[in-house]
Amino acid sequence: MIKRTLQFGNPAYLSTKNEQLVVKFPDEEQATRSVPIEDIGIVILEHPQITVSNALLDKLMMNNVVLATCNAQHLPSSLMLSVAGHTEYNERLRFQLDASIPLKKNLWQQTVEVKIKNQANLLLSRQKPAERLKEMAQLVTSGDTLNHEGQAAAIYWQNLFDIPGFTRGRKDLSPNNLLNYGYAILRAVCARSLVGSGLLPSLGIFHANKYNAYCLADDIMEPYRPYVDALVCSIIDSVDDYEELTTELKRQLLMIPALDVVIDGKKSPLMIAMSRTSNSLADCFIGVSRKIMYPVYE
Repeated sequence: MIKRTLQFGNPAYLSTKNEQLVVKFPDEEQATRSVPIEDIGIVILEHPQITVSNALLDKLMMNNVVLATCNAQHLPSSLMLSVAGHTEYNERLRFQLDASIPLKKNLWQQTVEVKIKNQANLLLSRQKPAERLKEMAQLVTSGDTLNHEGQAAAIYWQNLFDIPGFTRGRKDLSPNNLLNYGYAILRAVCARSLVGSGLLPSLGIFHANKYNAYCLADDIMEPYRPYVDALVCSIIDSVDDYEELTTELKRQLLMIPALDVVIDGKKSPLMIAMSRTSNSLADCFIGVSRKIMYPVYE
């Protein structure tokens, strides 16, 4: 079942009753609304005048719901996750902590290879040159010691958009605003799936920034980024103005968890596919598998 993503951009009071998330508004003319908590996957809070009851927070965490808060620029700035998303959490965490360096390097090699292949396939779907990326994907070594990921990214961003002088950066010009918002949603989906698989999102296989609490999520979401990029491409191809991250643009980006992807030869919603990816990663840590299951962009 695809979990819902809820975004709140106006003042509201969020509480719970009868296993429902209850939404009350300061404007008494607006009717109170409710959503079953079991149907929710992500909650995004964008307005500073939103109050959340502690009882609701507890129920959200018990149902492995990700709660994301946003900054003044309306970009997600923090994530709240359950610390007990799997019944075997302690045992799985030990396997993750004991993972060998050769295993991590091999897992990162797989991750980079699929990411570059997906980037190449997206470029091809937009009638852009992708031969060099196809070649690079075959050259990725254990741990990606030659940084083919970075080399591929330089070529990829030069060709993806028909925008002269575009550079990828968190604070650069649009459509970076769309990409940043989309990646934040993807990161939340990934972190939620990792917790649900009994893994610690902080302990990465490659990313190791001591100031980053979501290193593993940033690792595992890499092959999924082209799906966000493709959605952003379709948005900027269909609208004249995307300088401002409007409510309508956010609405389209909030559909990321429901995007169709192909994984293991079958079509699946991205959120479901991410759970299969995180479960396959857990199997690699446990030792019953050596391959992460990633989607292939078509």
